[in-house]
Amino acid sequence: MNKRHALLATALATVCVAGMGVAHAADAGSSNEKCFGISKAGQNDCASVMGTHSCAGQAKKDMDPTEWKYVAKGTCVKAGGTTAMPKGAK
Repeated sequence: MNKRHALLATALATVCVAGMGVAHAADAGSSNEKCFGISKAGQNDCASVMGTHSCAGQAKKDMDPTEWKYVAKGTCVKAGGTTAMPKGAK
């Protein structure tokens, strides 16, 4: 791997870690909640609750009930989702 590839890999890793920090900060906030079944493909906030992947942005299809996004508390159902974990979730 040359220096350019190493620099690019480091930059991408930094962006991923920073994004995880934002997701965890949102989890800690009392004004947000996990909303299942509303994220579009590639726009989920974290790992699938079924264990099919372990990172944000890896949802394969729109409105998958095992994928979630953080939303303002009380807005999930209005957006067409649910705050209940799907059956069989890990």
